[in-house]
Amino acid sequence: MTTLSIFHQNQPDEAHTVMTDPRAIGDALARHGVRFEQWPTRDLPADASQEQILEAYSDEVEHLKQECGFQTADVVSLNPDNPQKEAFRQKFLDEHTHSEDEVRFFVRGQGLFYLHFGDQVYALLCQQNDLISVPDGTRHWFDMGPEPQFTCIRLFTNPEGWVASFTGEDIASRLPRYERLAGVAG
Repeated sequence: MTTLSIFHQNQPDEAHTVMTDPRAIGDALARHGVRFEQWPTRDLPADASQEQILEAYSDEVEHLKQECGFQTADVVSLNPDNPQKEAFRQKFLDEHTHSEDEVRFFVRGQGLFYLHFGDQVYALLCQQNDLISVPDGTRHWFDMGPEPQFTCIRLFTNPEGWVASFTGEDIASRLPRYERLAGVAG
């Protein structure tokens, strides 16, 4: 279940608000310029290729490209049997920003985005069918958990792809990790 948990940065042990209604989540995120949508499901084989996935969602991807100026789209996938899963997890666990919007559509699996607005941290557990677009300059980080299992379509305005600028803040280490918050979703 898609879940938004909101924390005060000075009280990171417990969320003061937890939402599971997609419309309420979208409204709460929209107040900070974050786009959240749920796209219809497509039937794809478990071993679908990048090309098959992009073709299945070609209408939605093309719409976003035209609307937002994205230049490229690709597919990223990670499974628990990946020998570099811990290194990949660590790569995204510290607070950072980007000079372009970060857009992810979850074709399968789940992952946890943390968005830092003022003194509040919004932890969004994304599931299959969830689209999130994090505006450029937004302080955030991502936790895929110790046994990552997801496939996402990514869109970029910069053909070079994902480039992070780390803030040097330790806020990410003070908030509950994926292991605890994924349990919130039940």
